[in-house]
Amino acid sequence: MDAIREIATVVLLVSGLSFMLIGAWGTVRLPDAYHRLHAASKCSTLGLLGLLLGAVVHIGTAAALSKALLTLVFTFVAAPVGSHMLARSAHAAGLEQWDRTLSDELAEDQGDHPED
Repeated sequence: MDAIREIATVVLLVSGLSFMLIGAWGTVRLPDAYHRLHAASKCSTLGLLGLLLGAVVHIGTAAALSKALLTLVFTFVAAPVGSHMLARSAHAAGLEQWDRTLSDELAEDQGDHPED
């Protein structure tokens, strides 16, 4: 039974670390701030999910589970909302999008049509 817990812990921790590394790589490599925000918010929430679940499996107590669940609920609410707020602020400030972006739905909804 301990071997199964250790394997599950390692798999969850490695998956969480993989998402975190992909998010960090995306933050460095993607072309504009909007894409970087997407990489940072999605991968950090999924990475934290894997890391916390790995910790819960390793520790194996109800207290660890409750703390991890509270942290996950807060993160799954706060990270997307924060990223959305940052993206809207960047858009309102006129931050340029990548030149190969296909559409600007926020500008279309607001009636601002960017030059083609």
